[in-house]
Order: sequence, then C-alpha cells, then structure tokens
Amino acid sequence: MRRTFTVFSWALSALTALTTGLFSASTWANEQVINLYSARHYPTDEALYKDFTKATGIKINRVDSDDAGIIARLKAEGSASPADVILLVDASRLWKGEVDGMFLPVMSKTLETAVPVQLRAKTTDKGSTAWFGLSTRARVVVYDKLKVKREDVDTYEELADPKNKGKLCIRSGSHPYNLSLFGAMTEHLGPVATEAWLKDMVDNMAREPKGGDTDQIKAVASGECGIAVTNSYYLARLMRSTNPADKAVVERVGVVFPNQQSWGTHVNVAGGAVARYSKNPANTVKFLEYLVSPEAQNHFANGNNEWPVVKGLKLDNPALKAMTGGDFKSELMPISAVGMNQIKVQQMLDRVGFK
Repeated sequence: MRRTFTVFSWALSALTALTTGLFSASTWANEQVINLYSARHYPTDEALYKDFTKATGIKINRVDSDDAGIIARLKAEGSASPADVILLVDASRLWKGEVDGMFLPVMSKTLETAVPVQLRAKTTDKGSTAWFGLSTRARVVVYDKLKVKREDVDTYEELADPKNKGKLCIRSGSHPYNLSLFGAMTEHLGPVATEAWLKDMVDNMAREPKGGDTDQIKAVASGECGIAVTNSYYLARLMRSTNPADKAVVERVGVVFPNQQSWGTHVNVAGGAVARYSKNPANTVKFLEYLVSPEAQNHFANGNNEWPVVKGLKLDNPALKAMTGGDFKSELMPISAVGMNQIKVQQMLDRVGFK
C-alpha cells in the first residue's frame, strides 16, 4: 500500500490514515506489518519490498515524501506516529533526524558488520547506532569533451579555478546534495578556504543555478556549460537509456571522479533508521538487515545505479563499470561530520551569493 505526501499535506494524510484504518491500532499490533516512510521515489524499489515480504511474510505499508517532509511529519506526529522504518536519501537529513531524536538507536551485528563505520551514525556508549547507510551515490563532474580537458576538472578545487570561468553549471547550492559536498569540503579545507572556494565557483558559473542534476548534464551536452556537477546515478540512467537523445548526451560528455590523487571522491548516502516510536522495532531491524543482504545491495546497484555499501560484491551494472572500471577511491570522512556542517555551509552560501 502506497501514498504520497508533502510537508503541507501531512495533517490531512494522517487524518485520512486514521479514519480509513491504514495505520490503525490493529496494524501496530500485527507483527507481520511494518509502516515505511520513504524518500526513495524509485519504481525499481518495489521489487525489493515484494522480495522482503515473500521471504519473511512481513508486509510493508509505504508512504512517500522527500527527506524534509518526512522529518517534518515525524515531528508533528510525535509519539502518535505509526512509522516503523525511515528511508532518507541524504547525509544531512539523516544527521538532522538523529539530532532531533527522530530515530530509535538499535544494536545489530549484521548492520554493523555490513556498513562501513564512516557510512553510519556514531555508535553510542551503549553500543547502539541511530542510522545506517544502505547505498551511496558519488558527486562527480561531467565535462564537454569537445571544449574542456579532463585534467582541468579532475579535482573539486578546480571548479573554482579561473581557467574554468564562465563554464560551470550546478543546481542550487542549498540542495541537500550540494550541502553534503560543501560540508565535506569544509572538513577538508576548513571554513575560510571553503567560503573562498564557493565564491570563486559563483564567479565561474555559466548561468545561475537551476534545475536538477540531469538538467546540468544536458546543459553541458548542449554547449551551454563546459562543466557541471551531478550525482553519479543520474548519469548512469542516461548511459543505460535507449532514447537516441539520451545517447547523444552521453556521447558528448565525459565524467571525472574528482580527487582520486588526494582524499577521494565525495559520496552521499541513502540510509535507513528505526522510527523513534516504532511499535514493531524487531521486524523493522529485520527489514534494514535485509537491505544490506547481497540480493538487496545488488538491486541498489543494478536497479537504481547506486553504489552498494557492502564491499566485495560483484558489480554487474554496465554504466557504473564504464564510469570507473568498477571501482574508485571515495573519501573516508564520517558522513555524520558532513551533516554537522550544513548550517555553517548555508551561511557561507548566503554570504557569497550562491543561490
């Protein structure tokens, strides 16, 4: 069962749920049902949920929103929330949910073994963890192969270099994907150097930030920009498309996984947590453990073009293989540290006029 909501419609949705019995007391009491609030809007995930139910007999009631909408709804519902499991697609939102007390820290040897320490919340002194990364997406640079040299864009720092003046396209600086990247740069460079870097990026823009990541890729292919920043799975979708227009875009652009000679490429996470007031935490943990199984991790990679968090899995996705040869150096910075910088980064963006 699936519904969609926004920050502004949570109250109506919650009231409807109560009056129709979607999240009724009998549902809470039934240990074979878990209620999922998901920011993952990918049709391919439906197969994941069906496979989990088939394997365990546990049904999933699913409600969709974006990360901010889910956090807002959890706050508004408080202890009356019917949510059991939360899936978000950004490090800063996971951190925000943790510090706002929206998650129930859990102990799971399966999750701790599968998920690298930098891709999950810090372990508490009681040995529990608030959230776990389930898949990653790299923040890469695409460039016009006819006008830009690869070596001129193989680091994030070069996005702000004068040699790239008038070439850069990027979505809003306040978008969570960019806040995550800029938060990581703050850790690498320090706040003073990062603010200067952001200012120089503004000076290098071909146009004001607008659109999503796919729009940035297409702007490079059309010649509007010379370089752009995107999450890797957006490019992978175009690479796997049979649409002639998408094929033409892919033919025109090159891709760089920046900073391979230094700290590595920035990765953001899609992650999961047990809701603080879950009525069924045991089965919710089972679901999260299922999402780090080889079957589910392969689905993230092959179904939605994300990088699995579990190491050593065979990668069959042709687009991901083509991008990197199957592997790349990613930064090892704790994702929680990136999330903590989001307020500081937003203040920098405001000061330098990065819209």
